[in-house]
Amino acid sequence: MTTPRIRIRLKAYDHKLLDQSAGEIVETAKRTGAKIAGPIPLPTKINKYTVLRSPHTDKKSREQFEIRTHKRLLDILEPTQQTLDALMKLDLSAGVDVEFKT
Repeated sequence: MTTPRIRIRLKAYDHKLLDQSAGEIVETAKRTGAKIAGPIPLPTKINKYTVLRSPHTDKKSREQFEIRTHKRLLDILEPTQQTLDALMKLDLSAGVDVEFKT
């Protein structure tokens, strides 16, 4: 039988906000007595977009934009019911996407 764990994946455009949210999750889990593995930085996904500067002329004049999606992975080993309750009540920043897997 495998040991119980909770895998948390965090995604955000702002890496500072992401690290702050990961810190809050780690602090909450440690306070309830669970063991933590992570946060592990995963590869950053970069979406690049090329846009014409002018709609009618100057085909060679273009602007390039990119959106970086930063990701972190947290494993909570041996979680208790108190850990689960604390994580569900945790209020994270609006720009962070959180996925829980058991």
